Amino acid sequence: MSKFLLEVPVGVSGRHVHLTREHLQTLFGPGYELTKVKDLVQPGEFACKETVTVVGPKGVLEKVRIIGPLRSYTQVELSRTDCFKLGVTPPVRDSGELEGSPGCILVGPAGVVTLNQGVIIALRHIHLPPNEARRYGLKDKDTVNVQVGGERALVFQNVLVRVHANYRPEFHIDTDEANACLLSSDDIVQVLDPAGEKLLSMVG
Repeated sequence: MSKFLLEVPVGVSGRHVHLTREHLQTLFGPGYELTKVKDLVQPGEFACKETVTVVGPKGVLEKVRIIGPLRSYTQVELSRTDCFKLGVTPPVRDSGELEGSPGCILVGPAGVVTLNQGVIIALRHIHLPPNEARRYGLKDKDTVNVQVGGERALVFQNVLVRVHANYRPEFHIDTDEANACLLSSDDIVQVLDPAGEKLLSMVG
């Protein structure tokens, strides 16, 4: 079995919201601009000071962080545990694939937005730049398996590979997935192909 040396961070993603400019201004007021708190690993993405309240049929999630920059669609990314509290049953989807997903209500300091769709559970995935993908024989939309060691070792199957020139290598899962195997951001995992052959080692 070949040994590879690529090391990348693992990112555990909590609940968050992506907004369009129109919805930002409805929620926070005309001409409002997002306030960056910190840059994220993926270039151009950042956590914002601003938060919203997410309202579902059965419950409410307060202080849900907005992630910038603004997008062409509004999307709410939740864990399955979050969805139980809200009373919604969203599909597991790649970002931007919103057709047929449930909606919710977003409440900001200046207004309210009612979404007819846009709530998803994010599909676990790996970000790779093209040069790294080529190095390991991977391409955009491939799937691999990810092995987690430790006391609650497991293998995540059907992990989507996302390739783009702006990406930095990073493995993304949500908080439910991380808690299931005691995994934290910057922990070491191993990425396997579907046949079980180790492709690369990932470390934060």
